[in-house]
Amino acid sequence: MVEVALVKGPREPKTVYEAVELVGGLEEIAEDYSRALIKVNFISTKTYETGVTTDPIVVEGLIHKALEVFDQVFVVESDASMTNANKACEITGVKEVCDKNEVVFLNLRREKDRVKLLIPNAETLKEIKVPRIVVDSAVINAAKLKTHSVTGVSLGMKNIFGLLPEKMKFKYHLKNMNKVVVDINAVLQPEFTIIDGFYALEGPGPTSGTPVKMNLLIAGKDVVAVDATACRVMGINPTEIYHIKRAYEKGFGEMDEAKISVVGSRINEVKRRFRRD
Repeated sequence: MVEVALVKGPREPKTVYEAVELVGGLEEIAEDYSRALIKVNFISTKTYETGVTTDPIVVEGLIHKALEVFDQVFVVESDASMTNANKACEITGVKEVCDKNEVVFLNLRREKDRVKLLIPNAETLKEIKVPRIVVDSAVINAAKLKTHSVTGVSLGMKNIFGLLPEKMKFKYHLKNMNKVVVDINAVLQPEFTIIDGFYALEGPGPTSGTPVKMNLLIAGKDVVAVDATACRVMGINPTEIYHIKRAYEKGFGEMDEAKISVVGSRINEVKRRFRRD
């Protein structure tokens, strides 16, 4: 059985600690890596209460837990087509959290040492180039609980797309974003995923829409299982989301509800049907 934590609680670091610890913590991951990258979602400079970007409280909780077991911890994001990641880091309050905890924010677009990753059994991409630090580090995926007008949802798997260092990512939309997300997760699977639902987003996401105060975190080490569980919390059947279903079919992770052990709260206790348009 794959474990996924559902934690409903106040917007503070101890809620993050609980979510991490319920699924076994980060110690086992740190046995294989000395460095961790906390990958946030800065698709916009909008602040946490809009439901669009990763809450600095989630980042702070993850920094605290990661510093307990890793030698180095960085917070990372890449520029988006319309967003400068450094500017977003400052405006969202994450820069203040990084400075307080003596952790460096890295804009992956500025990392010039890159490696080519060939994608086996590709959907649409044959290869990608990513900063070497990404493949040499444990990725702690700090995603959002959001709907998405193109991919249906923007959760853990979709957040990994932001590890690509190019600023102008629109070219990937021309290749079918659902398939692009599958291909990237074929070679870049995060070691840990936490979905920030303190404030979620429904409607025509990922930047428009309506914020939904959920006071909820969803966490686990299997990004497919975490995303599938998040879909069920949102009242969405994960089999309707191409990139989640295809990742399951390709063996990247678990989607079958009978094989996912939800710890903490129950899905029915926190479920809310999200509007998708």
